[in-house]
Amino acid sequence: MSDLEEDCQLGAESEEEDCELSDGELQEAFTKGLLKPGMNVPLEEPKKAANNVEGLKKCLAEFKRNLAWVERLDLTNPPAEDIVAKAEGRAELSQGGDQIDADDDFQREMFFYRQAQATVLAALPKLNKLQIPTKRPEDYFAEMAKSDQHMQKIRKKLIQKQMAMEKSEKAKKLREQRKFSKKVQVQVLQKRQKEKKNMMTAVKKYQKGMSDKLDFLEGDDQGKRAGAGAPSKPHVNKKGPNAKRKFKDSKFGFGGKKKGTKWNTKESYDDVSGFRAKVAHGKAGKKFSKGGKNKRPGKETRRKMKARK
Repeated sequence: MSDLEEDCQLGAESEEEDCELSDGELQEAFTKGLLKPGMNVPLEEPKKAANNVEGLKKCLAEFKRNLAWVERLDLTNPPAEDIVAKAEGRAELSQGGDQIDADDDFQREMFFYRQAQATVLAALPKLNKLQIPTKRPEDYFAEMAKSDQHMQKIRKKLIQKQMAMEKSEKAKKLREQRKFSKKVQVQVLQKRQKEKKNMMTAVKKYQKGMSDKLDFLEGDDQGKRAGAGAPSKPHVNKKGPNAKRKFKDSKFGFGGKKKGTKWNTKESYDDVSGFRAKVAHGKAGKKFSKGGKNKRPGKETRRKMKARK
């Protein structure tokens, strides 16, 4: 390193040491008003917007061309009449838009819409006067901005989405049908249990003599007939047997006492004249066996007979 470079470094270090002040010295300088803005941090002044009207007019005159209105199609209009405010009885905003709040999106967009509406209303008569068509012809053809492959992909996605929606709707209907069928099944089971309970109650009443009606034997047919409005036969209270029963009683009689006819008495117990020993010991029916007498002797008998020979 040369002597000149060493002197430059030493001079820079000495300047830095001179610039570095203690906290106490800085506070004392601040109280005396020696510290001012811009001494340590450079301040940038705000840019001033220059409204050079003459220069703007000169630039406009350079590129301005005296063309017909058909070539320019420029219109400057105030917004159209606010029909909604007029119908509601509200005060209409100023045509210049001074009363419109720029931060209110609805008011701002409505102002733009009304201004565009006024421009269309002013431009259409001019275009019709100049015999310029304003509607698209029926045979108008314009090339699609997107390719056929892209449109096919979109079509496939739309079809898939539609199929998923149909599948979801079908599953939803199926779930509703299952819920309805389950509800109907529960109602049918409850109805059967109720009918069974009513029938058992009627049977118990009939057994206990509390009722002489046998309508529960007919089941649901009678209820259906009665519900359908069919004329029912008048109930006849039968106090005695019918004609058929009376005829059989007169022909065959009542048959006498049947309960306890086989019970032993003292006389039947002492009477042994009808006792048969063979019948009592089961020997009476041997001669009436199915196969009769066995003509062929048994195997052991046949073996002994052979041995004797």
